[in-house]
Amino acid sequence: MRSDALVRYPSFRPHVLVVALALAASAAYAAPVAEVYTLAQQQQQPLLDTLRDLVHIESGSKDIEGLTKIAALVADRFKQLGGQVQVLQPSDVYRMDDTPEKVGPMVQAEFKGKGTRKIMMIAHMDTVYLRGMLKDQPFRIDGERAYGLGISDDKQGVAAIIHTVAMLQKLQFKDYGTLTVLINGDEEISSPGARSTITRVAADQDVVLSFEGGGTDGSLRLATSGIGAAYLTVEGKSSHAGAKPEDGVNALYELSHQLLQMKDLSKPENGLKLNWTVAQIGTNRNVIPALAKAQADARALKVSDFTALQTALQDKVKNKLLPDARVQVKFEVRRPPLEATAASRSVAKLGQAIYEELGLPMKVLDVATGGGTDAAFAALQTKGGVVEGMGLSGYGAHSNNAEYVQINTIVPRLYLATRMVMDLSQGKAK
Repeated sequence: MRSDALVRYPSFRPHVLVVALALAASAAYAAPVAEVYTLAQQQQQPLLDTLRDLVHIESGSKDIEGLTKIAALVADRFKQLGGQVQVLQPSDVYRMDDTPEKVGPMVQAEFKGKGTRKIMMIAHMDTVYLRGMLKDQPFRIDGERAYGLGISDDKQGVAAIIHTVAMLQKLQFKDYGTLTVLINGDEEISSPGARSTITRVAADQDVVLSFEGGGTDGSLRLATSGIGAAYLTVEGKSSHAGAKPEDGVNALYELSHQLLQMKDLSKPENGLKLNWTVAQIGTNRNVIPALAKAQADARALKVSDFTALQTALQDKVKNKLLPDARVQVKFEVRRPPLEATAASRSVAKLGQAIYEELGLPMKVLDVATGGGTDAAFAALQTKGGVVEGMGLSGYGAHSNNAEYVQINTIVPRLYLATRMVMDLSQGKAK
C-alpha cells in the first residue's frame, strides 16, 4: 500500500486497517484500500441474500400491493442502518397516456454526517413484469450468474445501495454532509409520480449516483437520449362518402396534411428525431371519417430540443387544410435527455481512478446512444455531477427467462461505490 494510504481517510480506525492487496500487474496504480476491499468481499453473500429477498417480491409498476410490500422491506433495511426514512406516496403526478390511476410509492432515506458534501444515490424497485411471472423466473444462482425476475433492472441497484450504505456504516465513515437515498416504484412507466421528487431532492446535491446496471462491461454513462411522445387528434364531421361527402369534414385529409407538414421537424444531424408511428382513422368505407389520431416517437440529446419541438408542434397545427377541422397536439416528455457536464466528467474520472486500484478498466460513455434514465430528472436542476451505471453488470433486462447479474462484479462495484462516496465527501472530485 502507498505510504499515504493510512491518512487518506482520517475517520478510519487505523488499528483495523489490514495490509493492502498487491497488484503485481498494476504497479503504476495505487493499491486498493484494504479495509474497504475486505468489507466488499464480506458483503457479497449478504448482497445476494438481499437480491433473493427483493426478487421474491413481485413488484410490477402497476402492482400497488407488490410495490407497497417491497417498499416496506427497503424502508426497513435503511432504518436498520440508522437512516431517517420515509415512504412517500406520489402527489404531484405527471399524467401521460399510459399513467395508471394510482402510482407506486418511493422510499427516501437520509443519513447525516459531519461534513458538508451532499451525495445522493438513486435506483428503482419496480419491474416490467406482471403478477404471477415469478414462478417462471425465481432467484437462482448458476455459476457466476444470479438470475431472477427484475434482478438486473433494477433490483441489483437497490441491493447495491443498501450494501454500500452498510459498508460505510461498518467503516464508521461520516465525512459527508448528507447521504440521501431515493428508491422509486414507477421508473418502468417513465416515473410519473417520482420525477418531481427526484428533481427537487437532487437540485442541491453535489453528486448524484444512479444505480442502473453497468451493462455487460461496467461502463459509466454520462449521457442518454431523451424520450418523448406526441399525440395528434383531428376532429372532423362524418357524412355519406358517396351521397354527400361535401357535408363532411374529412379528418383523414386533415391528419395527412398535419403529418406531412411535420415531417421536417426531425433534425437527425442534431440527434432530434420525430417519427409518426401509429394512426387510427375511420370506421367504414362509405363514411367520411370524423376522427383521426396519430402517435409519434420523439428522441433528443438536449433538453432544449424537446422544448423547441413542443413549440414547433403547437405552431404547425395552427395551419389547417380544412378550416372546420379541430386539431389538437399533445407532447409528453417521458424522459428528458441526460447531458454530460464538466461536473459529471470529473466524477466519472474519479470512478476510473478507483477502478484502476483494482486493476480494472472502465469506459465512460459521454455521448448518448439511446435509452432513458431517472438520472436525467436528477440532472434537470442540479449543478452537481450526475453519473449513471453504478450498478452491477448483467444482461437480459425485460426478458422472460434470462435476466441475470454477474456475481463477480459485486465486490468491484461495492468497492467502487463506497470509495466514490468517501472521496467525494472529501472533495476529491471538483
